[in-house]
Amino acid sequence: MKENCTFADAMKKNTHTYIFIAAIFAAILSVVSCTKPGIIDSDPDHMLEFSNDTVIFDTVFTTIGSTTKQLMIYNRHENTMSIDEIMLAGGETSPYRINLDGVAGTGFSDIEIPPGDSLFMFVRVTLDPSNQNNPLIIEDSLMFFTNGNEQKVKLVSWGQDAHYILADRFVAGLPPYKIIAAENEYTRWQNDKPYVIYGYAVVDSAGILEVDPGVRIHFHSGGGLWVYTGGTIAVNGTIDEPVTFRGDRLEEAYDNLPGQWDRIIINEGPADNVFNNVIIKNAFIGIQAEPLREYTGNTLILNNVKILNINGMGLYTKAYRVRAANSVFGNCGAYSAALTLGGDYDFRHCTFATFYGYNSRSTPALFLNNYAVDTDDNPIPVDLINAYFGNCVIYGNADEELGLDLTELAQSEYQFENCLIKTERNLEIEDRFDLCIANENPYFADSTQNFYPDSTLSSVIDAGSVQVINTSELNITNDIEGFSRTGDEGPDIGAYEFKER
Repeated sequence: MKENCTFADAMKKNTHTYIFIAAIFAAILSVVSCTKPGIIDSDPDHMLEFSNDTVIFDTVFTTIGSTTKQLMIYNRHENTMSIDEIMLAGGETSPYRINLDGVAGTGFSDIEIPPGDSLFMFVRVTLDPSNQNNPLIIEDSLMFFTNGNEQKVKLVSWGQDAHYILADRFVAGLPPYKIIAAENEYTRWQNDKPYVIYGYAVVDSAGILEVDPGVRIHFHSGGGLWVYTGGTIAVNGTIDEPVTFRGDRLEEAYDNLPGQWDRIIINEGPADNVFNNVIIKNAFIGIQAEPLREYTGNTLILNNVKILNINGMGLYTKAYRVRAANSVFGNCGAYSAALTLGGDYDFRHCTFATFYGYNSRSTPALFLNNYAVDTDDNPIPVDLINAYFGNCVIYGNADEELGLDLTELAQSEYQFENCLIKTERNLEIEDRFDLCIANENPYFADSTQNFYPDSTLSSVIDAGSVQVINTSELNITNDIEGFSRTGDEGPDIGAYEFKER
């Protein structure tokens, strides 16, 4: 007969088992005691971590829109972290709202996160993208204050219906970018709604980008357009429907503010890159044209182009070929045009004018150079094959607006005909200046974007040469606004023909 097994007997039989379990439990307690949830971490070197440094609402809204994104907040440290405050930088006026672990609001205080734990935050935005008074991109920030540290997570959403191009490639040494025309791909931007670029938009080798009349292209801070080696761009604006490149802030205070985005970069390729009836404004550099490997014979054509209110250089070239007519390079913090490392240039009926008011300027409006320097500051000559300027205005608020930095070690062919130049040079004794006018007032309408003569006293009126028009590679019988140059005694100097306004 089998004996009954009492609880006491069972305990005796399992003594060794319970001793083993107790040992494991003690070990667990000793590990847990290393992280003490009740102890607040006050080390200023310890910070929060986040699932993203930017929360992007990339939905293109077509009606009154509202969407929600998630942000994780992590404590990666051994003790509890206390967040003194979480707040929206925009406060109650922000279009964003936040929800922290089920509680809604615009700010929170004294939030604790146990060691190795995290918090769920949900961010919501409500916008009316059809409201054309909205900025194209609406930003705010989540602010976190912990252990004397201030940390920030950006909030970015689109305020209007547009084509949004978001950088999706991140390569060390390069700005974030997205390829918009891949190898052997043709891309056309139509004038249905604006294009907003976040990062760099890249036309790759053998890619083609064509831009229709009237297209508005907006860049977020630091963004730009890059036509890479072998790529091609054709911008087809008209006088009535110009193509515009500018920043994404549409408020009046930003209308003429320089430095809001980076630049347009153009490298060498098999075909010409053409800009017809284009406005480029408020960048760090307007257009930068240079070969990455070696010049392959293509031309940058600028016809009826305005490059305005630039923080650095309006047009910046290195060993390039440019044909420009009826174009304005105005109000730049450094050079209106810097044509460096030689090259081949032809500018007719162009206006280079700078009255930059954001800082003092020590550089001329127009600069020519035909050499680089090596690591020992020795010149490396590069031929300036040709630099022709006919019926052009070169003017500004400096005493010298023409800079020539040319070495005799390289070819330096340049000529100015029927130009108005602000300069300390004696143009009458230099044979490279033919029938040029020195230092007379062109009487521009204003010094930010309207670089047209606004007075019958202007020295540019009827002072140009018809021969400059007749020998041009581009059709410049009409001015930048489409008015005829041949209806009176002679063409006016510069991009504009004078008329009563």
